[in-house]
Order: sequence, then C-alpha cells, then structure tokens
Amino acid sequence: MPDYKALAHLLIEPLVSPAGLQMDLETTCAGQKVWLRLAFDPKDRGRVFGRGGRTLQAIRQVMMAAAQLAGQSLHIEVYGDGGERHREGRE
Repeated sequence: MPDYKALAHLLIEPLVSPAGLQMDLETTCAGQKVWLRLAFDPKDRGRVFGRGGRTLQAIRQVMMAAAQLAGQSLHIEVYGDGGERHREGRE
C-alpha cells in the first residue's frame, strides 16, 4: 500500500503554511478503498486549487495513479473554510 500521507505532504506542503495542513486517512477492512481527507488554512486555498482547479487536479492525478498501481480506489475530500467540502475521487 502506498504511503498516501507522505505523498500528499510532498505534493501539498510546499503550497500551504506548514502548521495549517491536516490529513486523515481511512481504509476499508479489505484495503481496496482509501479515503484521504485534507484540510488547510483558507488563505492557502488559491495555491492548492490553482487556476481553474488545475493544481488540485494534478495532485489528484498523481495520487490516483499511485492508488491504481496498488489496486485501490482513492477518494480525496478537501475541506475548506466554512466547513464546505470538495470531493475528488474515482469509483
């Protein structure tokens, strides 16, 4: 199983204030589905999402490729300010 937290740190940490990044990782019992929940300081939202969401999409593609190689499906949830949630994933 890939180290999704380490990969997410590598890809996202340069874009956010270090203390503001929070992650939660959850897998099913069989390990086939993985949920990664991200939260960061709202002021870093523009850097993480990028223009038109392209930066977040690129991060998502790298993470999904790692999951696919491991035979897993990865679901990424990004929590922003005001409790809003942005879901990315593949069924």
